[in-house]
Amino acid sequence: MIELKDISKIYKTKNGEIAAVKNVNLTIQKGEIFGIIGYSGAGKSTMIRLLNGLEKPTAGLVVVNGQPISSISGSKLRQARQKISMIFQHFNLLWSRTVAENIAFPLEIAGVPAAERTKRVKELIDLVGLSGRDKAYPSQLSGGQKQRVGIARALANNPEVLLCDEATSALDPETTDSILELLLDINKRLGLTIVLITHEMHVIRKICHRVAVMEAGQVVEQGDVLQVFQQPQADITKNFVMQVSGTKDSKNSIEQILANYPTGKIVKLTFIGNKTEQPIISQLIKQFDVEVNIVHGNISQTASGPYGTLIVQIVGEDSNVQKALDLLNSIEIQTEVIEHA
Repeated sequence: MIELKDISKIYKTKNGEIAAVKNVNLTIQKGEIFGIIGYSGAGKSTMIRLLNGLEKPTAGLVVVNGQPISSISGSKLRQARQKISMIFQHFNLLWSRTVAENIAFPLEIAGVPAAERTKRVKELIDLVGLSGRDKAYPSQLSGGQKQRVGIARALANNPEVLLCDEATSALDPETTDSILELLLDINKRLGLTIVLITHEMHVIRKICHRVAVMEAGQVVEQGDVLQVFQQPQADITKNFVMQVSGTKDSKNSIEQILANYPTGKIVKLTFIGNKTEQPIISQLIKQFDVEVNIVHGNISQTASGPYGTLIVQIVGEDSNVQKALDLLNSIEIQTEVIEHA
């Protein structure tokens, strides 16, 4: 569906060249929700502009839905863009138009007859949960409702790709979750390919199937969301994962835990799927004559299933503690013995 091959984008300024994107390779499958995460300046916004053809790469190839977006122009590019829609952080609604008129706008531009426009607008209003608000103006809507209008407008011409540029960053957490649930529902109903640009790992965890982590214009890590959560490789990825696992101030927290629990071993357990529901701790206590104290724990839901972390203190004879660790590893629960730095 979407391929980026050896993509680089260099901007020339009076102070020299700035490499916004450096040698990026990505493949996004049809019908998946793919997240691109990074902090400000990572190159995310440039990436999304490359995907919709607003920017041309300095080097490399961008293919979307079989069309070489990076090399076509004029009418061919406009035609390709009809299958690529976008929603924005600040909604970009027309304030002098009602909800229905905002949604109808791209249909008007496309020359769709009035009767067909009216029917399509009603379908979209129902789809995004705004029934009864068709005559309201943007100033009369909440932030979440404005974004629902933006989503409905983006779907008007039946796109095959939906690009979301920090689409929930201006919303409160509860509203963010409702918008993410809506995007997940749309993905399932319509088979729409969705690309989410964000700096929030919560957004990735909630609905994305796969993720690419960007730093300084490069993709430093990519993979299935559960895999990245379970075994983050890059330091920036570890930082993002800690944001949603409750261990953001990891170094200080770990040192405090080690100070508070000076005996036995402090072990971090990472587990996924149905293992989050198994009575592992009681099994260790019964089978190996060890004492296990839960120091910190967190379970997060991802689009592919639950992911959990536990930090525990295991006290007992060294041989029994080792047997307990061996059992955990044998049932594919990742273990990490934590020690003072």
